[in-house]
Amino acid sequence: MTRLARIESLKNRHFRIDQKIVTEGGRPRPDERVLMCLKLQKLRLKEEIEKMTA
Repeated sequence: MTRLARIESLKNRHFRIDQKIVTEGGRPRPDERVLMCLKLQKLRLKEEIEKMTA
């Protein structure tokens, strides 16, 4: 996998996780543990993307 393909893959995963966060947060009683886990995954992906683009 090329570097650009890897970055695009990470960005796609980041976007999908963001959608899951919005969906879970919009529920009447969101599961805070699920939200925390998703947000942590999103942060790790963001950090990896930043390292690869720096």
